[in-house]
Amino acid sequence: MYLAIGDEVRKAENGPLMIVTGYASGMVECCWHDGYALQREAFRKDELVLAAAMPTSLAS
Repeated sequence: MYLAIGDEVRKAENGPLMIVTGYASGMVECCWHDGYALQREAFRKDELVLAAAMPTSLAS
């Protein structure tokens, strides 16, 4: 799966909606807002799924 900067993703086991912001050291950098502040973290590509590819019942 190819992830481009700006793609909306979630962790495969469900999590917040995140935006891909870049790549570093083989990891996918993402950011999201937790209701209080902007959060940033890097994940392995196999931990993420495109939000558009998730069934509607899991995406909410």
